[in-house]
Amino acid sequence: MSPTPPARRLRLGLPRRMFSQLLLMQLAIAAGVTVLATGLFLAPLSDQLDDQAMRRALAIAQTTAEQPQIARDLQSTSPSVNGPVQVEAERIRRATQAEYVVIMNTRGVRWSHTDPRQIGGIVSTDPARALAGEQVMEIDDGTLGRSARGKVPLRASDGDIIGAVSVGIAYDSVRARLIHAIPGLLAYAGGALAVGALAAWLISRRVQRQTRDLAFSDISALLAEREAMLHGIREGVVALDRGDRIRLLNDEARRLLGIGDEAVGRSLDEALGEGRTTDVLAGRVTGTDLLTVRGQRVLIANRMPTDDGGAVATLRDRTELEQLGRELDSTRGLIDALRAQDHEHANRMHTVLGLLELEMYDDAVEFVGEVVGDHRATAEQVTEKIRDPLLAALLVGKATVAAERAVALWISDRTWLPDRLIDPRGIVTVVGNLVDNALDAVAGTPHARVEVELRAEGRTAVLRVRDTGPGIPAEQRELVFTEGWSTKKPPAHGKRGIGLSLVRRLAERQGGSATVTEADGGGAEFTVVLPEALAGPGLEPALTVPAVVEEES
Repeated sequence: MSPTPPARRLRLGLPRRMFSQLLLMQLAIAAGVTVLATGLFLAPLSDQLDDQAMRRALAIAQTTAEQPQIARDLQSTSPSVNGPVQVEAERIRRATQAEYVVIMNTRGVRWSHTDPRQIGGIVSTDPARALAGEQVMEIDDGTLGRSARGKVPLRASDGDIIGAVSVGIAYDSVRARLIHAIPGLLAYAGGALAVGALAAWLISRRVQRQTRDLAFSDISALLAEREAMLHGIREGVVALDRGDRIRLLNDEARRLLGIGDEAVGRSLDEALGEGRTTDVLAGRVTGTDLLTVRGQRVLIANRMPTDDGGAVATLRDRTELEQLGRELDSTRGLIDALRAQDHEHANRMHTVLGLLELEMYDDAVEFVGEVVGDHRATAEQVTEKIRDPLLAALLVGKATVAAERAVALWISDRTWLPDRLIDPRGIVTVVGNLVDNALDAVAGTPHARVEVELRAEGRTAVLRVRDTGPGIPAEQRELVFTEGWSTKKPPAHGKRGIGLSLVRRLAERQGGSATVTEADGGGAEFTVVLPEALAGPGLEPALTVPAVVEEES
């Protein structure tokens, strides 16, 4: 027999959903305010009604005492049920709906009373203050019970006090007015509570829609998870509002963009300055996987609009991938050059073998000497003018690749660059990009030629690369330095439009420039000026500027 499942205990407490909690809290607040307001209104209402009743009794007493006939009748008649004082007092009582109107002499003897049997008797409360000339308002008990009273002195024509007038308002009527006012007050309070409840429900429904009916604990957990996710992922995340102001930056975005928490709340133009990166993040440049350069970093950006009119942009660091891609391209170029050399070497070996088989030994020796001499001449021509080994090796390799592509690569007679480069890898990047672009531009054209000129002017390095290609139209000479702009097909490893942009950035970061003009005889001539690129005479070169990623434009 299966055991009986334990009974579920009833758990009391707030509901989990934010809508229910918010509605209950607002209803409690509205009910509390209504009860408090009602209590604050009722508390002084009783005192106000008492005061009104006493003032009404005092006004009736004052009006009665002002009648001169009553004073004369009090002096000239004795107290009686049918006396003129009693008759007038009863008329006033009925007209004003007072509980009683008592007129007395200075000894407190009544000349009038609601109960005729009390006429001629002594009043039950002390009239001394009224007989002394004061006007009295009070709540007191008398022969007719508790009442609100007003007492005033009664004066003769000469002003002497000859008695007093006491008027009472039944206290039951005051209490009845208070009780009568409570239902109306509660009706108003109930109406206010109903309006407050409706407003609370509408507000709670709106909050429910905006929070997607989540509980407070769920929202807290989501916020904690969001913070952990944003600061843990290796992609930069930038959240923007509808005015393109930065709302959120994660750690990776700060690193990639080179900005800190001070950028939060500022517009993209203020935080990043003008440029392609700002245009991409602001949505002024549309598309997916948009390429941009920020400082020394190559970034891939994507932008997704949000329902509130803002956007979330993601950034990926592509710098290392571009470096690997460039190394891959260089490796492929080297393989192509080796393949060409192998093919050419095989042809030369076949020629030598043929000369030896024909016993033309002198011709074989002369042929081998010419081949070795040509290669040595090319290498010596470069190393004599360019003393930096990295740069010289680059140009020797590029000459081999150029020869394979039927392009003549020349080193200008004006070239002279000593071995005092501060950042040889940076200049290798610049020259490699410019030479590769020139080779691509002239490949397949008749009499293709690329000329490289490297000169040192003091501590400034001037680099020029000329080609005999079609050149660059004047209206596009600035566009070629724009990130992502290219006229060539993208390579297998990624996108183009980075190399020339990085060349210009490297030059401008050192206070120099990168420009393009039309070369003599047609084609394009790229000029890069790098101030402080060489160490002073007698100083050891030191790497002060980090190398920049190479890429074809």
